[in-house]
Amino acid sequence: MRAVIARTPGGPDVLELVNLPDPVAGPGEVVLRIRASAVNRADILQRQGRYPMPPGAGPILGLEAAGIVEAIGPGVAGWAPGDRAMALLSAGGYAELAAIPAGQLMRIPDSLDWITAAAVPEAFLTAWQALGRQTPAGIDDWVVVHAAASGVGLAALQIARELGARTIATTRSSDKAERIEAHCDHVVVPSNGEFADEVLDLTGDHGADVIIDLVGAAYWAENVRSLALDGGIAVIGLLGGTRTDLDLGALMARRATIVTSTLRARSIAQKRELVASFAAWGLPRLADRRLRPVVDDFIPLARVADAHRAVESNTTVGKVVLALSEDGLVDR
Repeated sequence: MRAVIARTPGGPDVLELVNLPDPVAGPGEVVLRIRASAVNRADILQRQGRYPMPPGAGPILGLEAAGIVEAIGPGVAGWAPGDRAMALLSAGGYAELAAIPAGQLMRIPDSLDWITAAAVPEAFLTAWQALGRQTPAGIDDWVVVHAAASGVGLAALQIARELGARTIATTRSSDKAERIEAHCDHVVVPSNGEFADEVLDLTGDHGADVIIDLVGAAYWAENVRSLALDGGIAVIGLLGGTRTDLDLGALMARRATIVTSTLRARSIAQKRELVASFAAWGLPRLADRRLRPVVDDFIPLARVADAHRAVESNTTVGKVVLALSEDGLVDR
């Protein structure tokens, strides 16, 4: 099978399209013939040698995929060859075939093609882990989502809306602000990293009940200033750094809840439970288009380096998807 690896850390040009042995479905696994995958920030960091790999992840890049079930291993129930599925992976999405624990697959609704289905697992499961479970948003809550033009950010805005919350998106790009305004109630473009005054003004001094933070250290002080009483901050990304001063008094004054989370390194059992939780809530909403994956572009697997360059340019809105057919085109 064709697959993409990076033998040494470096820029996009270190990515190689190579031939590797086909995987075999082990106990509890399904082999998926992949039609499309998607590029994530973790893939960029892995290629650069800056992402610690989970044990047993393997050298093939890619954390999500959509395709057709090719084979099932011992002990797998509920799946059969020919089924359409989208999946969360620890690695292996940039390939024609992948062996995946069956509990990490979700059925693709008829309303989604391969490209949009490939844009679902990592983004929507990451957002659901925060908004649906760790810092749940309620009806009429104010939810602030940072880096809102990213795949995870746009998924979080849509999930918050479906939970009945009011949404404020932040992005550092005025161009992106225009492109995402249909997905939220308000858009804020931080000036010199400051946004708290606008959040407080938009919420009538109530503040944010939930903040979904993909930025990290650079936004910490403003996050705390923006937070409502009994509010929560879910730190799920560190684009703006890892270290900051922590004012415990300010957090206590707001009775704040702070959670952090990652997805890739979680156990198979944890991923299975998360996938089942989102599938029950989210698949009906994907089917009737209340939730809509946002795809900026799709690019043939042979041009994977261009796909990485597109994501690193920070100009994309939503996901960049890799098409695994020979010509880069995919049907349903």
